[in-house]
Amino acid sequence: MPITLVRVPVDALDDFTYRAFAAMGVPSDEARLCANALMQSELRYHPGQGQGVRRLPTYRERIQNGWIQPGAPLEIVKESPSLVLVDAHNGLGSVVGQRSMRLAVQKAKENGIGTVIVRSSTHYGSSSVHARVASEQDCIGVAFTNAGPEMAPWGGATGVVGTNPWGIAAPTGMGFDVVLDIALTTAGKGMMRWYEREGKKMPLDWALTPDGEETDDPTAAMTGALLGIGQYKGSGLAFMTDVLTGVIAGAGFGLAPYANPAKQDVSHTFIALNIEWFMPLDEFKARMNEFIRQMKASKRRPGFDEILVPGELEARREQEYRANGARLDADIFDQLQALARDLAIDFPFEREVVA
Repeated sequence: MPITLVRVPVDALDDFTYRAFAAMGVPSDEARLCANALMQSELRYHPGQGQGVRRLPTYRERIQNGWIQPGAPLEIVKESPSLVLVDAHNGLGSVVGQRSMRLAVQKAKENGIGTVIVRSSTHYGSSSVHARVASEQDCIGVAFTNAGPEMAPWGGATGVVGTNPWGIAAPTGMGFDVVLDIALTTAGKGMMRWYEREGKKMPLDWALTPDGEETDDPTAAMTGALLGIGQYKGSGLAFMTDVLTGVIAGAGFGLAPYANPAKQDVSHTFIALNIEWFMPLDEFKARMNEFIRQMKASKRRPGFDEILVPGELEARREQEYRANGARLDADIFDQLQALARDLAIDFPFEREVVA
């Protein structure tokens, strides 16, 4: 059956998200960064991807149990003109990520490139949130993170590496940034749950059963391993992402991230490239615009009405939601209402069903 969606005003949802974090004991400046991260994910991406405001109850549990430390210091362990190693001390990953990318941008503005590698962090949400910190400052931003071992290596049947998502963002003169936000698995457990709830079969290249067999049954696959994008290519990219994050940070990799709830042992890498080190910003944007035009001028395949570049669909969705209200999964709406009661904060929404 189709999943019921509920319409909520964006500004009110943003304010509720901020107030929820504040009620969890998160300092005001961090609560604003956390709300910004969840709202970006909520407005730009499919709800089945498992990010956005649906993460609030999970953060509540982890903060309440002491598994995440609001207000934790962002310790600079080692630093050079272009490179920083950071220990996040189990702080809020979305705060760690945005602040670390700001530091990478600062380095890039001074030296052309800035790279910040983070250890001892926690779940940081959508990679694009952090990459966009750089693109909004006229840099190209790249954000990687490792994650819990859900993906099987090519030829394997059990999870050894994470979805290990990437975010890459760059400014344009087209009214939106180009933004790539991808997991290195074909899909995640969130989308599998979405298909399961709708009673639909999923593509065979999403996941395996616990016995290592391909399946189109999301229920059978929920306890199995995920498959990488492009078969062995996704597995290889995920492996190398762990090298670029946990291995080089001297932190968790492979089986280690999220193995201990009290120390998630997640690592991130943030890179900022200062465009104006290479050329004037206007020239770069003109070149980006021409590149986009070339992409869109390609002869279209049957069944395609339009060619979109990375981030374009998401920018349109955000614009539409801001104008007409975000669409929340009705089950998540109910969970947020329960969370509001638990936190003793106002829940200013009517249950307006739209689908």
